[in-house]
Amino acid sequence: MHAKETVRRPWSVWAKGVMAAALILSLVQGLPRRLVIIGPPQAVVTRNPKIGIHTRLTDEVEPWKVQRTFEMVREMGSPWAVEYFPWGYYEPQPGRYRWEHPDLVVAHATAQGITLLARIDFVPEWARPKETTFRYLDRDHWEDYAAFVQAFAERYGSRVPYIIVWNEPNLSFEWGYRPPDPEAYTGLLCLTYARVKAVRPEVQILAAGLAPTLEPEGSALGMSDLLFLERMYEHGAGACFDGLAIHAYGLTSPPDDPPDPQALNFRRAELLRAIMVAHGDAEKPCFITEGGWNDHPRWARAVRPYQRIEYTLGAYQWALEHWDWCRAVCLWVFRYPWDQHTYQDYYSFVTADFIPKPVYMEVANYAHGRPLEFLEP
Repeated sequence: MHAKETVRRPWSVWAKGVMAAALILSLVQGLPRRLVIIGPPQAVVTRNPKIGIHTRLTDEVEPWKVQRTFEMVREMGSPWAVEYFPWGYYEPQPGRYRWEHPDLVVAHATAQGITLLARIDFVPEWARPKETTFRYLDRDHWEDYAAFVQAFAERYGSRVPYIIVWNEPNLSFEWGYRPPDPEAYTGLLCLTYARVKAVRPEVQILAAGLAPTLEPEGSALGMSDLLFLERMYEHGAGACFDGLAIHAYGLTSPPDDPPDPQALNFRRAELLRAIMVAHGDAEKPCFITEGGWNDHPRWARAVRPYQRIEYTLGAYQWALEHWDWCRAVCLWVFRYPWDQHTYQDYYSFVTADFIPKPVYMEVANYAHGRPLEFLEP
């Protein structure tokens, strides 16, 4: 009898647990959901029109969180946002599109008066060989990618006026664990450019932000961003983009540190700009689509929290005063849908629960001309 009881007791506890969970779930499901209404159009008020942020709503499924994100971006004084639209999420089968999530994101950004830059990559399984990553796009499927970007541009038009073709193709990882290939990327860029311009000539195509790297030529990991851009021009890329996306991480350097081909810092962007000018593209604008500083307490490439605030404000101000060729500085990253539990959390401006960090509050103060709270006057 005693032995039977010891066997039954765990099952009894489990059954009670299941019943309790079911009761809680029924109560939660019975609660009214938060009503999300897209209200009248808003406008961003800011004293620096180049302030921008990378919002990263890719995996955010709750409409109110999408809405709250763009409300807080507007309240911070940022008229620009980069958002990632993964091709593989929205075309799970050839020619069958799922626009629900992009529709939601675009609608709320538009309502808050924020200009979107759309980064598009992520290869669906049907468009790549088995046992390859979602970064692997071969020539046989360039047309499929270009067709999706064309459909995206045709649907959203001027509501998403900038589209970034791919991401960091100068890294082996981002190119499907293959050697970076400026000629191949240029081919993809030119094909996509032509397809978009055929239906929405007003949409601006941006060449991908390149990873700032000092990898030597022939490295298995990647190619220098400066060399990659130079070789893109050699293969005719100049005729196939309206502007250049740039990644400008400061690491441990302040934003005014001078550019140096052997250094990774915020003003490395000026070296990429110089290549554009040398190839006759001085009239084309640039956009910082990733960048910023990290304040993790134990990461070797991080800075102190007060330095992060100081450098962030300094970067926005530097672009305003010195970079007439740069339209927006969209730093990484506004918020993640959930905590990453890595050093990446220390790039965010707002927690997963929408609690503003000091860097958010100080950017808002700066944008609205209010006294700073966390830095000494």
